[in-house]
Formats: sequence, structure tokens, C-alpha cells
Amino acid sequence: MRPFAYVSAPDVATAVRAIASEPGAKFIGGGTNLVDLMREDIEQPDTVVDITGLPLTEVTELPGGGVRIGALVRNSRLAAHQVIRGRYPVLSQAVLTGASGQLRNMATVGGNLLQRTRCPYFYDRSAACNKREPASGCDAVGGFTRGHAVLGTSESCIATHPSDMCVALAALDAVVEVESIRGSRRIPLVEFHRLPDATPHVETEIAPDELITAVELPPLPLAATSRYRKVRDRASYAFALVSVAAAMEVRDGTVSAARLALGGVAPKPWRARLAEDALVGAPATEESFRRAAAAELAPAVAQSENAFKIELAERTIVATLRQLLTEGSAA
Repeated sequence: MRPFAYVSAPDVATAVRAIASEPGAKFIGGGTNLVDLMREDIEQPDTVVDITGLPLTEVTELPGGGVRIGALVRNSRLAAHQVIRGRYPVLSQAVLTGASGQLRNMATVGGNLLQRTRCPYFYDRSAACNKREPASGCDAVGGFTRGHAVLGTSESCIATHPSDMCVALAALDAVVEVESIRGSRRIPLVEFHRLPDATPHVETEIAPDELITAVELPPLPLAATSRYRKVRDRASYAFALVSVAAAMEVRDGTVSAARLALGGVAPKPWRARLAEDALVGAPATEESFRRAAAAELAPAVAQSENAFKIELAERTIVATLRQLLTEGSAA
């Protein structure tokens, strides 16, 4: 690992000035697997900005019923927070399925947003990977693809996004707040992460000189009845093969509102708009749930070893909606 500069920032203004002070320098901030990538010489920053001292560690209730979550809130604290458990149980459940208790005690909300794929070809420097080295190719295509994406892929990349938390945030219409010396701006979570297209190395909409300061959740009464379901190879410390974040409101036997997002199947947290559209106005029955799931997965494109994910995703959507219908939410 090559030498780099280390900057400790006591406040947000200092942090954003530090990031903007050296045009052309490669800064790295955030990302739960940042240190791993530096050890493997995949990330090679010129400067690392330490933001752990910034006052971004609170979960704050907003007028009207929304919540503001500081970028440095630890994942374990977020999952245990009474307001999150009560108003947005799907978020608490998603966080608790990720990694291990030790990692959740250290990982932050902002770091989770910026974590990078766990695709083995991305980590293998002898393999071609457009994320790691643009225009070098993608050895995952035609390779070992059991864990790879079936939605939103391109010829340049079929890697999946690893986050559980972000899947729940996508379903909840969360908004990411970022700040730079130009001021602050807000990015809907569903637009924060990018699909690969021809530039898979550009993974988010955050500019190089911007810092994540918070995530805001809107008031969403529907979210009080929500659930996260994760299907994986083992019960802990494993990434999702398929996951579903779901919230549903039923009136007089008809689905009046629905929020769905998928994990483990796409290069970004996947908001399931086609399924939502099929659900709203339909009878709250298993047949309707199957039709909605099939509509969402209809555009899926499988590789040689991950075709099972299509049926698995459909079944997981149906099972999650069935559970919401019969049991409601469990925080």
C-alpha cells in the first residue's frame, strides 16, 4: 500500500474544505470495506479524511413525523432506536441481517451507503474488472456467476450491490443529504446508486468533493407495517442471494399502497416499481402477489449459474407479502 496523507476533520466545514483543497487528488471517504480495499491495493487514495469526530451521530425526529439519521450513526444504534423500530421496522430488520454484531457496532450509515461490491472478480487483481479498471473487461460474464445480478446489468458489469440497509432505504423513499463547499444538496436514495451501463466504475451520484451528512426518511405511515426478508446461504454473516423490503396497506381486501425493493439481484438497491404498480388496486391475495412478482422479474437476464435467482426472488416477494398480510410487521 502506497503512502497517503491523513487528515482529521473536527467539523463538517473543515472536512469539506479538506476534500476540496487539492484539485486532482484522489480522496477516499466512507465505505465499510474501504480498509480491505486499501490492503488489497484496489483503492489507492492520495488522502484519507477522518470524519469520525463530526457531529453526525444523532437520530432526530422531524416535524411531521419524518426522521433524520446522521451519517455517522452506528448501524447497531440505528437498528435498536425506538423510533426506527416503531415507524420503520423494515429498516431495523434489514440492518440486523447484515454482517455481524461486531461490525454493526462499528459500521456507519454513511459508510454503508458507500460500500463497494463483493464481486470476487473485483477483488481479484488478476481478473478483468471494469469497476476496478475501466474498459478492461468483465471476467464475471461467462465466469462463476451464482451470486451475480439478474436485473439492471450491462455488458460491462453484472456485480450485485451488497447492502441490506440500502434496500430498506430504497423502499422507504429515503433521501441522502450531501455537502461540499458549494453547499448542500439532496439525492433520492433510489437515484444515489447508479446502474453500470458502460461506466460501472462510477457507482454513485456523489461528486468527488462531497460528503454524506445525513439520510432522511419521510413520514410514511405505511412503513409501520413493513418487513425485511433475506435469503442467504447461511443464517449469519452472509450476503443476500435475494432480499425483499416490503410495506403494504390493505383496505377492504384491496391493496391500497405498497412499497417494494429487492437486494441481491441488481447492481444497486432495486426499487420494484413494476410490482408496486401491479399490486396497487389488486385484491390482497396470493394470486395478486404472484402476478406482481412475475411482472418485476420479467425483464431479468440470467447468467449460466444464477437463473435460480429469478424464481427465488419471485417466491421471496410472495412470501414477504403473505407474511405482511397475515402477521403484519415485527420490529
